[in-house]
Amino acid sequence: MENKKAGFLANLKYDLPASIVVFLVAVPLCLGIALASGAPLFSGIIAGIVGGIVVSLFSGSPLGVSGPAAGLAAIVLTSIPALGGFQIFLLAVFIAGIIQFILGVFKAGIIGYYFPSSVIKGMLAGIGVIIFLKQIPHAFGYDKDPEGEVAFVQPDGQNTFSELVNMIDYITPGAVIISFISLGILILWERPFIKKFAVSQYIQGPLVVVIFGILMSLFMTDLFGLVLAPEHLVSLPVTDGLASFVGLLTFPDFSQWNNPAVYMTAVTLAVVASLETLLCLEATDKLDPQKRVSPTNRELRAQGVGNMISGLIGGLPVTQVIVRSSANIQSGGRTKASAFLHGVLILICVMAIPNILNMIPLASLAAILIMVGYKLAKPSVVKQMYAKGRGEFIPFMVTIVGIVFTDLLTGIALGMALSVFFILYQNFLHPFFFNAKDYVPGKPIELKLAENVSFLNKGSILMSLNKLPNDSQVIIDGTMTKRIHPDVVEIIEDFEMNALTRNIKVEVIGLDEFDHHSPVDVFRKVMGNGEAKENKTLNKLFTSNISKS
Repeated sequence: MENKKAGFLANLKYDLPASIVVFLVAVPLCLGIALASGAPLFSGIIAGIVGGIVVSLFSGSPLGVSGPAAGLAAIVLTSIPALGGFQIFLLAVFIAGIIQFILGVFKAGIIGYYFPSSVIKGMLAGIGVIIFLKQIPHAFGYDKDPEGEVAFVQPDGQNTFSELVNMIDYITPGAVIISFISLGILILWERPFIKKFAVSQYIQGPLVVVIFGILMSLFMTDLFGLVLAPEHLVSLPVTDGLASFVGLLTFPDFSQWNNPAVYMTAVTLAVVASLETLLCLEATDKLDPQKRVSPTNRELRAQGVGNMISGLIGGLPVTQVIVRSSANIQSGGRTKASAFLHGVLILICVMAIPNILNMIPLASLAAILIMVGYKLAKPSVVKQMYAKGRGEFIPFMVTIVGIVFTDLLTGIALGMALSVFFILYQNFLHPFFFNAKDYVPGKPIELKLAENVSFLNKGSILMSLNKLPNDSQVIIDGTMTKRIHPDVVEIIEDFEMNALTRNIKVEVIGLDEFDHHSPVDVFRKVMGNGEAKENKTLNKLFTSNISKS
């Protein structure tokens, strides 16, 4: 216990500043996702508090931050009216949490280890690109699309690129001034000479940007004759202490426990939320400077607990979210205390100082998120993936393009499909090892089978064996093979029979345990005793060739 306490205190100087940055990023995202989901705004705040405080207590992820996820917004938007109300939807969220917890108990989190690195890195870069593009309109003062929207096609019929055109007619000079100066501050804060000052270790650049944004919004009229309208500022529901906060909570309608539609929605939420969490968990671990590995099953259980509580008190479904997690990492967070503290900050500020938070310009937050997006999708990342070859680079790029032009899960599915294709293609090409440089004419051709030979290798092996020259000698070496599909064994047996008619001497070693039979046994099995007597000529030819072998 003392070691944990010492570790907490030792890292507090890193985790506290990071939690403030994550808090500043999370608040407008919570509100924006609630708005995009067609849910009460306060439900997004509840989910942010639960994701910060509750999930972090049960999670084993040191840097992951949970909260309402944009990837679930479309499901929430359609589910609330389909079920007949928000309270019935909350019951589905609660049941989804139970399902997630059960998935964690039965160790379904192992799925998270099977996502290729190229897809995970593509997801990070794709999220970076989409954050960058989505925040440009906010930086210019065009705030029609809510914060947190990441899908290409928006609920209003516009898309990511059409919004970049639309913003030209709605440029707000005050927002442009704040966002451009904010970007300058963030870039300056990263310079080595700034890092030499001790204050930079305790006060992160995003916090400076937010304070600057509040001051500018207050004094901009006097300085430049400009003013920011309310829609250009954070719009947090105002509460008056604990009693008012509790009064805004909404509770699920348990009378709908026997409604099949509730369970269908719950299963959908549980599956999608679990996949998004596992993907973000893997991505966060890759961004972790210490390269720690988070327990996936524990994370599913933590998310399950979080969704049960969020559903019980009126919150949106939660997942681990890469935007907040990457902001946490980039701000220097070291342990899950930063995620916990960010949830505490949301709770305290919503109850105590909502009016101050409502002074924060969205342009300031847009500048912060633009920097987050750029760091996730730096050109150097693309160069690194290109250097790894097309088998890694193409799925990486397809994942990015898919995320930008569709949504998170669709983009990942496209990247996964292409990765699987490359894996199958490589298996098709390399079911065995043959070094042409070592081959000496007149000597036996040695084919060493791979450790695992599946049915996917049938075509490649069949074509390779058919191309072997007549009057040659072949050794098929399966001594290193641990698994071989019966169809492949059958192909080898068929080739042994065919080789007799081509004067090819075949030696098969190491496949006896896989029910490999000699060509004589195969021939007798195929022909049968009666038919063999009627095919004496073929039998004689067969036996003659065997003796020559």
